[in-house]
Amino acid sequence: MPSRVVAWLRCPVCQDPLAEVVTGGSRALRCPRRHSFDIARQGYVNLLTGRAPHSGDTAEMVSARADFLSAGHYDVISAALADAADTALAADTALAADPTAPGAHPLVVDAGAGTGRHLAAVLAAVPAAVGLALDISKPALRRAARAHPRVTAALADTWQRLPLADASTALLLNVFAPRNGAEFRRVLAPGGRLLVVTPAADHLTELVAALGLLRVDPAKADRVAASLAGHFTEESTTVHRQELTLSRPEVATLVGMGPSAWHTDPAGLAARVETLGEPVRVTVAVRLGTYRLQGASPGDPP
Repeated sequence: MPSRVVAWLRCPVCQDPLAEVVTGGSRALRCPRRHSFDIARQGYVNLLTGRAPHSGDTAEMVSARADFLSAGHYDVISAALADAADTALAADTALAADPTAPGAHPLVVDAGAGTGRHLAAVLAAVPAAVGLALDISKPALRRAARAHPRVTAALADTWQRLPLADASTALLLNVFAPRNGAEFRRVLAPGGRLLVVTPAADHLTELVAALGLLRVDPAKADRVAASLAGHFTEESTTVHRQELTLSRPEVATLVGMGPSAWHTDPAGLAARVETLGEPVRVTVAVRLGTYRLQGASPGDPP
């Protein structure tokens, strides 16, 4: 597990630093008070304490997402994040010439990372950075741990205290995931940025009525603002759209990887998908908001 990421991790029990230990062929992260957290053979570490209120996306949902993303259908989102990250971390990447300098390897944290594809795209765009994928879903983390050589994956509930040091994170990603404003503020470094991706009003609009999917909440932007109020100031916002041309099986995969999968009868959905004419044209529309810490000025260094 990359030491440059482990150095920023903290014990979820006592908040002491963690270090990797190997005992009898088993690997774990352990703090000075001997709280120990196993590193699974699939490469992720379990930093969850107590019982999680939910288990996150199922193996079937994660498999559907991996198939859909690997086909490049959401690359418009990855590209937008990569461009925004490159801009936000420009000051940090300049330090890469001195690998011992503070900030030479800025930490990018994806809170609710899923399979890690978006985080991997950001790391590809910012070669000096290292990444941490946080998610509550074990099937997702098994994939995230292999998403990029500079990704570390950890099981954590983002509604709880994040297993990170204060002011440790240069860039925080939040893509279609819950937002914990207070914790995001605690872990973000001064001058760091939070990138939030949420669905725009017309996201997947062609499928909503035809398949009985969940509609985008008209108050979505207000709810995002409320979740970050008192902690962050929005610096900029951009909307990114792309029309997809999908087959019926790809439509079924798209629905199966999202929130509608929890609320849709599989047999009824399959029947409705079969009534669609091919190819199926679907709009991807997302809002990307860039936020800085409240009270910080735009030019503050990371």
